[in-house]
Amino acid sequence: MSANPVRNGAQALCDGLIGQGVTVCFANPGTSEMHFVGALDSRPQMRCVLGLAEGVVTGAADGYARMADRPAVTLLHLGPGLANGLSNLHNARRAGSPVINVVGDHAVDHLALDPPLASDIDSLARPMSDWVHRCVPGEDLQDAAAEAWLAATRHSGVATMILPADLAWSPATDGLRAPLATPSLAPVETAALRRAAAALQAPGRCLLLLGGHALRRAPARIAASIAARTGADILAETFNSRIERGGDAAPIAKLPYPIRLSLETLARYDRIVLIGADAPVAFFAYPDKPAILTPDGCEIVTLATRRQDVVRALEALADAVGTAVPPAFAAAETALPPGNAALTADIVSTIVATALPEGAIVVDESVTSGRAFFPVSQHGPAHDYLQLTGGAIGIGLPLATGAAIAAPGRRVIGLQADGSAMYSLQALWTQAREGLDVTTVIYANRRYAILQQEMINVGLPDYGPAAARMFEIDNPGLDWVALARGHGVEAARAETAAQFADLLRASLTRRGPFVIEAVI
Repeated sequence: MSANPVRNGAQALCDGLIGQGVTVCFANPGTSEMHFVGALDSRPQMRCVLGLAEGVVTGAADGYARMADRPAVTLLHLGPGLANGLSNLHNARRAGSPVINVVGDHAVDHLALDPPLASDIDSLARPMSDWVHRCVPGEDLQDAAAEAWLAATRHSGVATMILPADLAWSPATDGLRAPLATPSLAPVETAALRRAAAALQAPGRCLLLLGGHALRRAPARIAASIAARTGADILAETFNSRIERGGDAAPIAKLPYPIRLSLETLARYDRIVLIGADAPVAFFAYPDKPAILTPDGCEIVTLATRRQDVVRALEALADAVGTAVPPAFAAAETALPPGNAALTADIVSTIVATALPEGAIVVDESVTSGRAFFPVSQHGPAHDYLQLTGGAIGIGLPLATGAAIAAPGRRVIGLQADGSAMYSLQALWTQAREGLDVTTVIYANRRYAILQQEMINVGLPDYGPAAARMFEIDNPGLDWVALARGHGVEAARAETAAQFADLLRASLTRRGPFVIEAVI
């Protein structure tokens, strides 16, 4: 890349991102970002994808990062635009997804006048960002872009740049340099390796709890071979950014979400070795239940955090304790329901699991409805499984959008609760515009079923009609066929097992997005 003395700041920043291999920008721009939009117009290396809401933009960047293992950039308009996207940045941060945000701000002198859209962008960004930087006059913006990439990549997290409009339109400071190298992951500490090996070899029951990159195909197989050698059990965290499953992958179950089941599952263990995972705690506090899910006296040993080299850590642990061939797992025959059977959530999940194409990407925001899918699909064709990580609902449709852009040629299947889909249904428009191969299955139970269960969990099972109205979304009912078509996506409704199976199979052989409203 040669120096260009007439470049403006937005062009320099864009060049810095491209130089680091960032080639996709998810955008919802406004006036203060017009010069960045102009820079994209002259740089075809950067694909620009428009989202009609900022939550779509940030959620799509998360999905892209999970599948591409590199960051995309988002373009957001001032503090309110960033604020609209914060919930899915929270999910991205919890997923360990590298994301770079460029947030436009007013020109420096204009900001001092306190115009209507002025806000404290720095403070808005900080809670959901691992790195925040406000660009200043005289700064080399190409270097700043490279530093943002380095921060997102090094921390596997969210890096936010704030770009005042006058810096974007002013001539750029020259100072081109070679792209920064990808930072290496921190190695496992010798003392941590010794503690983990001792935990596996001591008397009693031990659990390997996996998260992050430990759930990719190769490292998970190493973990399974360690478990087979030592007699340890193996589980995945409840909420994970990406699991490579099916085919020849090690079949690993997840720690259950319901607190009663998670407590029962963990009660049997004397020691837990964390590999890319956090110590398990309850998702919420409850009046009569513990916040820490492990039993009293259970030893917690961290072999490697998600920001360390979990692959090398597992290889070193295998060298320390030995390995064995895991037992063979035969796939059980899945009984399909009669074609005229009315749809239930479990029937929908079972049909999806049996119809998965090789190499599919499953994006799961089914919340309560789709819990049957994970176990029944364990021995199916090879596929990637992405899910809600931070608990902020409304990520499923955007996550599927970003994943499809990162992995063209692979079918994305979204398992989507109807209530949470309403938070970001504008993602359907982006799927249509970009021609993305996404099949979205709407579990249309017309209620916030998880909140009905949570009322029981917090000790309020006998709630009345006023509370019940907060959990029901059937008056009026949501028409997902009309909603999808209104965003340019073909859609159909299924009420029986045969109807659903036919629609699903047909959608998997066609190009572009398709929505199936499964009435359950």
